[in-house]
Amino acid sequence: MLEKLGVHLDPELLVLALTHRSFAHEAGGIPTNERLEFLGDTVLGLVVTEALYRRHPDQSEGDLARMRAATVSQRALAAVARNLGLGKYVLLGKGEIRTRGFEKDSILSDTVEALIGATYLSHGLETSRELVHRLVDSTLDVAAGLGAGLDWKTSLQEASAERGLGSPDYIATFEGPEHARVFHSTVVIDGVTYGSGSGTAKKHAEQGAAEETYRALLEKFPLPGADADGKAADNKSAENKPAENKQADGRSAASKAPAAGA
Repeated sequence: MLEKLGVHLDPELLVLALTHRSFAHEAGGIPTNERLEFLGDTVLGLVVTEALYRRHPDQSEGDLARMRAATVSQRALAAVARNLGLGKYVLLGKGEIRTRGFEKDSILSDTVEALIGATYLSHGLETSRELVHRLVDSTLDVAAGLGAGLDWKTSLQEASAERGLGSPDYIATFEGPEHARVFHSTVVIDGVTYGSGSGTAKKHAEQGAAEETYRALLEKFPLPGADADGKAADNKSAENKPAENKQADGRSAASKAPAAGA
């Protein structure tokens, strides 16, 4: 695993980074990886934010924020962990092993952040920056082209407002025991039910419901001249063109008119 990470970590620090709270509890209350996760989350956010700022000088703050959120999301980091084969190394309690905690997005993403935190403590910011880029650069590249898919909830909020509709309401339910819970979410706008979604976390269910509703709004309430993401085009430049053309025509006509007294 360390070969894939491309860094060397002190064995004691590495074990700490891999220690989930369920294992720590069963082992008599030994330290967990949660403090390292907290540190790694901050380092990850800094490196990704800097990269986005430098690579996309023309993007707005809102677009950069959505790109960052997509890159450091639980789902994205869990995918990084799976590429590393990290699940089999995480130290879990018997209960989490029984419910296949080594496959859970939440545990995998937290462990990635803990490893970044451990790298920062061992080697400082520059080595940590190199590690983060190795882990998430491919996600950064994809995020630049996701458009509305960067954050379906925010995109839905904007699409609803552009169409003069109310704010989306998310109706949440869940089923199953606490260790294997499945969440369901349904979007209601102005009393009308649109999309629904499900997932192992509430926010995943809401994102799924928001995506389905977003697509439904684009189909039901298309905007004139909308782009591929369903956003209304900026017509200001187009609105100015007729006036500019008229002025140009006026100048042209004036130049062609015979001089007075000719």
